[in-house]
Amino acid sequence: MHHAIAMLVVLCSLVSGCHATRGAPTPPRFHASPQPAMAALPFSEVVQAGDTWYLSGQIGADPATLKLAPGGIEPETRQMLDNIQATLARHDLDWDDLVKCTVFLADMQDWPTFNRLYRERFGKHFPARSALGANGLALGARVELECIAYAPR
Repeated sequence: MHHAIAMLVVLCSLVSGCHATRGAPTPPRFHASPQPAMAALPFSEVVQAGDTWYLSGQIGADPATLKLAPGGIEPETRQMLDNIQATLARHDLDWDDLVKCTVFLADMQDWPTFNRLYRERFGKHFPARSALGANGLALGARVELECIAYAPR
């Protein structure tokens, strides 16, 4: 009886494929920032789960010094978008790979300025997006943007 069960298990494995070597999901890959100041923070710059890439939220801070771009929402938004551009490039991704973004604004009055700069960066291709007002962003930032990319490899 045990021999018959063992043979059945072997046959089922042969028919369906060996999940340990073929077809098994790839575990997530955690990518740290190459910037020492950023890498010291308790989060990954990007987590890759299969073909989906989760980018941690970015604010308008210089990644080398963690100091916010001076001057308010416009320079912070430009720096933040530059940070996202650099992250995408490091992982062979681009703006067209982004499928979802979430924006956090310290003041919803900054919505028109943020939208103008966001629109300039994306052109015609816009990912799905959510936006909300937030109280207390990291380092006193005016804006933060987190993104999800889809890039089959």
